[in-house]
Amino acid sequence: MLKIDLKDRKILYELDLNCRQSNTQIGKKVGLKKDVVSYRIKRLQDEGVIQNFWTLIDTFKLGYNVFRLYINFQYITPSIKEEIIKYFVSNKNSWSVLSIKTEIDLAVVMWVRDIFEFYQFWEKTLDLYEDYFSKYTISIYTQAVVYKKSFLLSEKVEGSDRVICTMSCGGKPVDIDETDYKLLNELAVNARAPLIELAKKLDCSSQTVNYKIKNLVKSGVIKGFRVDLDLSKLDLHHFKVDIYLKDHKLKKSILKYLEDKPYVEYMNLAMGWADLEPEFVVKDMDELLKILDEINTRFLGVVKKQSFFMIEKVHKLRCVPEIY
Repeated sequence: MLKIDLKDRKILYELDLNCRQSNTQIGKKVGLKKDVVSYRIKRLQDEGVIQNFWTLIDTFKLGYNVFRLYINFQYITPSIKEEIIKYFVSNKNSWSVLSIKTEIDLAVVMWVRDIFEFYQFWEKTLDLYEDYFSKYTISIYTQAVVYKKSFLLSEKVEGSDRVICTMSCGGKPVDIDETDYKLLNELAVNARAPLIELAKKLDCSSQTVNYKIKNLVKSGVIKGFRVDLDLSKLDLHHFKVDIYLKDHKLKKSILKYLEDKPYVEYMNLAMGWADLEPEFVVKDMDELLKILDEINTRFLGVVKKQSFFMIEKVHKLRCVPEIY
């Protein structure tokens, strides 16, 4: 039986704030020696609690727009479904490809430089697979607020301290060079990669790599170095919630209400779907339903509709377009 104590949870919390910090630094914050922190991290990896370390990259600042597809299948066979999923996964501009447990069958998030690029991609997709789509919805992400994993800790956390970053569309893109992009390509899938290892792959010095990482953080391209967890091993579950409002002007009130709640991990805003799209981490369905009822009661007459879904399987999750 997997046993996770408070020290483990504190280590996971610190790793998610900055997984590139040293085990010595983490140890000072959680009250453990460096070797004990190292042992615990390895155990959490071996037991599958820690799945990987990844870098949160603001692709808006690289000049990308973010489009999302919600697809419902029809006349589908297992082999055709696998083919369609592979089609989206293999696209270098796909951010996430997820099988969903709800009225939606597949969710795909794509980066594009402009609308016409997406139009060309979607026309090609329909040429190949339109017969298997009973319905699809296209929406555009406009903003995402990323919160600390406060659900890992038992003590109360304050709302003003919970936000890791906010990413929004628009604004002037940040200029980066080819080495910067290659560095992001490596950090996207291994945020804890040592400087020496990165320097070897990029054919430059470790000092150069360190300098470039600091600049990418300073410019806001890199928003954080985080950890991906198997929440089921912590007896937790992730739900994406869609909130539709009768009066959109009260959106800020609900955002303010939710921002200090430890179960909120992300808040997404998009055009073409729900008014608010928070992501919750809770113990079970009962807790989720209780939270939704509390929101509805507190904002009676404002919330028109609520829905939610669980991710059945993650086929791809990668925070920057791939380099081949």
